[in-house]
Amino acid sequence: MSDDNTRDIEQTIVTDFSERMSYGRYLALDEVLNAQHPLSRPEHHDEMLFIIQHQTTELWLKLVLHEITAARRSMAADDLRTALKRIARVKHIQEVMIQQWSVLATLTPTEYAQFRGSLGNSSGFQSAQYRAVEFALGNKNERMLTVFADDPAALAHLTAEWEQPTLYDEFLRLIARRGLPVPEAILTRDVREPYRASEDLVPVFRTIYENAERYWDLYEACEELVDIEDNFQLWRFRHLRTVGRTIGTKTGTGGSSGVGFLERALSLTFFPELYRVRTEIGQG
Repeated sequence: MSDDNTRDIEQTIVTDFSERMSYGRYLALDEVLNAQHPLSRPEHHDEMLFIIQHQTTELWLKLVLHEITAARRSMAADDLRTALKRIARVKHIQEVMIQQWSVLATLTPTEYAQFRGSLGNSSGFQSAQYRAVEFALGNKNERMLTVFADDPAALAHLTAEWEQPTLYDEFLRLIARRGLPVPEAILTRDVREPYRASEDLVPVFRTIYENAERYWDLYEACEELVDIEDNFQLWRFRHLRTVGRTIGTKTGTGGSSGVGFLERALSLTFFPELYRVRTEIGQG
């Protein structure tokens, strides 16, 4: 043990990166760590927190989309085991995103007011990745595309997501291929439209839930999707509460009504029949 409270570098540890891949280069840390550009003048100490919080969220959203896209592809290939692995990872990412709000909640109203003007009209409402996640899960809204008219790359990405089947669409198609009577109107619906609940689908899920041993993987998938929706709603709620404690009922920077607008989002649902079936289970 060293007497000066230091740890010796083992001789086998690589220290010459003149011709080797380094940690920083692999992760492009020069770009990542130099992507924070506070605009307040004089620079306000807490603007760095605000920027990093939102940049980090965007990175997690990128990974959520990556996993949902893979899960959807696996479902389309009848590989439900792999899809469930991807969905499980999404759930863990969501938990991190939910907890992240506690960091931003350390920003007081007085502190935020001192640099809020630097945001101009920028707002999380304009997050293309967040909209793509909503689209991928079923909350599609063609009017949202207009928000990205001045960003061709984001518009192309979001338009492609709008035109694709949702994760739920692929799950319902998989269920139908397993021989369960999913209504034809659902299987042939226009996937660009927001998903709308169908009472005719509820008995299908009741069959799965009341015969769990026979349909175990489908039963598990139903609960995994409910977990995703619950986590998404918790994230929305923490967003709402953080905004409320920071700006009260002020109008949002992007022009929304702020807290009121976020409250209405709590009524949106991705997988309505997976909640409706709970009323039916155990009934005569």
